[in-house]
Amino acid sequence: MTEQLIKALRQNSAAVETHLAALLSGNDPDYGRIQEAERYSVLGGGKRIRPFLVVEFCRLFGGTAEAALPFAAAIEMMHCFSLIHDDLPCMDDDNLRRGKPTNHVVYGEALALLAGDSLSIRALETAANNAQVDPAIALAAVKLLARSAGTDGMIGGQVIDMWGEEHPMTMEQLRKLQACKTGALIRAAALLGCLAAGVPEEDDRAAAASAYAENIGLAFQIVDDILDCIGNEALLGKPIGSDAEQGKTTFMHFMSVAEAQAYAAELTAKAKAAIAAYSGSEILLDLADYLLERQS
Repeated sequence: MTEQLIKALRQNSAAVETHLAALLSGNDPDYGRIQEAERYSVLGGGKRIRPFLVVEFCRLFGGTAEAALPFAAAIEMMHCFSLIHDDLPCMDDDNLRRGKPTNHVVYGEALALLAGDSLSIRALETAANNAQVDPAIALAAVKLLARSAGTDGMIGGQVIDMWGEEHPMTMEQLRKLQACKTGALIRAAALLGCLAAGVPEEDDRAAAASAYAENIGLAFQIVDDILDCIGNEALLGKPIGSDAEQGKTTFMHFMSVAEAQAYAAELTAKAKAAIAAYSGSEILLDLADYLLERQS
């Protein structure tokens, strides 16, 4: 990972953290506990890759950080909603997330469920309230977020994932699962960055951003599957081997570790090729390599 990328990730993470903290600063005397539960899962942890994609694609295509930050905060809220719900006993039943107890372990299942619900709604509200862009752009961002998180995106992927715990899956079904569950929000992040810069989805630049995001999204999931088999639990901040224990179908059911690593590298090369011609894309190219080589 280059020094330029390290610096950019840290700066972006700090800016997004500040923006999220301001948005989640409420402390109502009667329902402040849910606001605390939201802050617990959103603040102080995570790679912030999705917000980084928003900001960097906005920058790449001539937009400002001020226009990108509300969309960056919105997608991080949507992502954290999914993590809270994924960890619930009725879903993946995980007790650790980012090295600390999961939301339902600390706040109970009912409040964790509501905190996730609230964050998904806050995400849409935050995108809609982006005063740094034209209202038509804000509306397009809300539609994109809702589509990417809903039945035809992340939630649909989760449904396939649960079905796969009880049924054998094909490679094609697994790819569809990951394109929805993991890939949809990563693609949305890149396209939100384009929207913040005034670039609509039908533009060639947005198509390039989408191709980059779809390929790093799939590579990201393959690396996750590899790490769940051979990763360092201390670095991951969660138990390894949990996918196998839950009977989940992963890419490791269809290929060896070496084959999976080669496939992830191939996808990363495709992602980089999609945007390499754009001046200023170096940080995003470095990010693709970092995500391929990560250990957590």
